[in-house]
Amino acid sequence: MGIIEIDKSWLLGINGAHTEWLDYIMWYVSQSWVWIPLYAFLIGLLIMKFGWKKGLVYTMALVLAVGLSDYISSGLIKHWICRPRPTHEPTLEGLVHIVNGYVGGLYGFVSSHAANTMSLAVLFSLIWKKINHQGWWLMIYVALNCYSRMYLGVHYPGDILGGLVVGSVMALVVYAVLNLVEKEYKKRVDGEVHPPCCS
Repeated sequence: MGIIEIDKSWLLGINGAHTEWLDYIMWYVSQSWVWIPLYAFLIGLLIMKFGWKKGLVYTMALVLAVGLSDYISSGLIKHWICRPRPTHEPTLEGLVHIVNGYVGGLYGFVSSHAANTMSLAVLFSLIWKKINHQGWWLMIYVALNCYSRMYLGVHYPGDILGGLVVGSVMALVVYAVLNLVEKEYKKRVDGEVHPPCCS
């Protein structure tokens, strides 16, 4: 069995294990607006622990990482690879359980939900680690979102894996840039870099 067939088989296994009450839960788990309280909580934690100035800088870094992940996954890769979602795959017609008539856009690789949630979780965890706190619990948020996308039949496991890679890479890139900016700022504050003397 090839990779594509394995991907389809796993998707049908996850999507096929559905119940009415789980349909309801997974539908809402997959909605971005449901997680707004979590985002507000994370921003509040950053501001509380790092102060307004640094907290807002870190919040902007999170927004940048998620924005890049979304653009690369949805704006570039989906339209480059052009792999139909399971709900748009002719060979799976009638086999995929669809919830509330939701079939998503035409293409699914890579999953922007996976990329965006992973980017947020990884970058927040790296920032949070600066004060010796662990952010691993955010992986629960990532896992729920990723599972919901497969459960709803709009993404293959391969789409999810690809999205997780994109999100992780974007988080690491933004974190590296953030560290460079912080080091440069610290040098200037400490007086290691002096402006040219006026004549």
